[in-house]
Amino acid sequence: TNNSVPNKVACSDISFLVSSFLRELLETTCRLANTLKSHGVRKGDRVAIYMPPSPIAVAAMLACARIGAVHTVVFAGFSSEALAGRIQDAQCKVVITCNQGVRGGRLINLKATVDGAVKNCPSVQHVFVAQRTSHSMPMGKLDRPLEEVRMRLAMARESAECPPEPMGSEDMLFMLYTSGSTGKPKGIVHTQAGYLLYTSLTHQYVFDYSPGDVFGCVADIGWITGHSYVVYGPLSNGATTVLFESTPVYPDPGRYWETVQRLRINQFYGAPTAIRLLLKYDETWVTKYDRTSLKTLGSVGEPINHEAWEWFYKVVGDGRCPLVDTWWQTETGGVCIAPRPAEKGAEIRPAMAMRPFFGIQLTLMGDKVTSALLAWLVYKPWPGMARTIFGDHQRFVDAYFKPFPGHYFTGDGAYRSKEGYYQITGRMDDVINISGHRLGTAEIEDALDEHPDVPETAVIGISHDIKGEVPFAFVVLKENAAKTQEAVVEELRQLVASKIAKYAVPDHFLVVKRLPKTRSGKIMRRILRKVAMDQADSLGDVSTLDDPSVVTEIVQAHKRYSSQSAKA
Repeated sequence: TNNSVPNKVACSDISFLVSSFLRELLETTCRLANTLKSHGVRKGDRVAIYMPPSPIAVAAMLACARIGAVHTVVFAGFSSEALAGRIQDAQCKVVITCNQGVRGGRLINLKATVDGAVKNCPSVQHVFVAQRTSHSMPMGKLDRPLEEVRMRLAMARESAECPPEPMGSEDMLFMLYTSGSTGKPKGIVHTQAGYLLYTSLTHQYVFDYSPGDVFGCVADIGWITGHSYVVYGPLSNGATTVLFESTPVYPDPGRYWETVQRLRINQFYGAPTAIRLLLKYDETWVTKYDRTSLKTLGSVGEPINHEAWEWFYKVVGDGRCPLVDTWWQTETGGVCIAPRPAEKGAEIRPAMAMRPFFGIQLTLMGDKVTSALLAWLVYKPWPGMARTIFGDHQRFVDAYFKPFPGHYFTGDGAYRSKEGYYQITGRMDDVINISGHRLGTAEIEDALDEHPDVPETAVIGISHDIKGEVPFAFVVLKENAAKTQEAVVEELRQLVASKIAKYAVPDHFLVVKRLPKTRSGKIMRRILRKVAMDQADSLGDVSTLDDPSVVTEIVQAHKRYSSQSAKA
């Protein structure tokens, strides 16, 4: 890992392609690595990185790896409190950040967030600040200006040579925090050799990467997808990789496809949430751009519904690009199930992950429920798997290996077709028990999303005096919906009844303009659950939302809905 440095890096927000030769990036990485060393960072020390997707952020990750420090990248949208909790848990010695981030035409004061966090983090000795924008920020006693356009200040004083630290194959490479059922984030630990091997192979074979390809994964580096398929996987294979700092709809809904045309992207890897968002807009936002460079499309983050899959495949890919729906987790390190690799011309089924990757051996276990929904597990180790939870190995064992001894418990539901293909249905904790019938919320959402006037839905379960639980559906309608809201809701009831069963029809339908999402596009279902259960006064932290004002919209819509229901 310490010897792996990319030969090219591409970056997109004001959307520009940075084509760096090996020497240029090597020098940047080495200067930053020497800067860290000169400020006391040693092998095994933890370094927090709170930065947007950018070349200097990638260099920061590689610099840590080069000297044997352990990086923990925190998504640059988390609040000061959330950032502080991660710094405290990891006992980070250093934080690397930017003065500001730029997202969707807005400036985000990252340095101010870090300032608020480190007040409660006595382990932090230095805060390195890179200049993403021209705005100056007040510098405190811990702060060190890192670089400017030509690497002045701290980095310029350092040598452009930094011999890589010898590392063992099982030494820590990085830790990445993921949500825990207890509310306390878990620091998932990945190690050197196995992780790099696994991300390299999955990048090559799942996405059919060839030398010279431009790989476009639009995930943020603050998540595992950004680690594995923006940084380590592509760069270990010498790929040109795209860093996307913006949003799918800024400055307009054609942003992704304009980027594909301009950078001649060959593989495009994005989230179903973003695809469903773009479904709301006219297809001309896609077709006006040249997408002939595309060879493979991929989806990641959650099960993709059929309507989004068909739109992605037919409109974006013109029906000629294989679309790989990938399943994996922070804990797995890389893709575990996907339609590719497979024999040439092998079948790809819409909205189905299908085939285990090399070395992934699966089994389904648990009580059989609706649609053959089962907990699925991996019963043989693989190179990319996480090794522990930082500072709490017993929690690691209890969470992943205790439920079914001898197996890794994914926490997801799935069923296996008669041909042996795997269909992921969603989290097992996103299962509703309706009068004794267990049903995954993703199945209901999939049915609802088939309606032509409905680009996106979110279903949660709420308590019911008689049935135990009932589904509550939040529904987004297209702006040019052909029918009235009442007519659409009635058709949605019929759709769920016909696709699943009458008992699966949501008791409540709340039409909203948009859903509450994080800056990475993940729907914050806990907020929806609180609103649906009339607990809007205890929503908790909403600072990670892309636009917190959406919460007020939904709360007001729910109040109107409750008032109308009471009158009825």
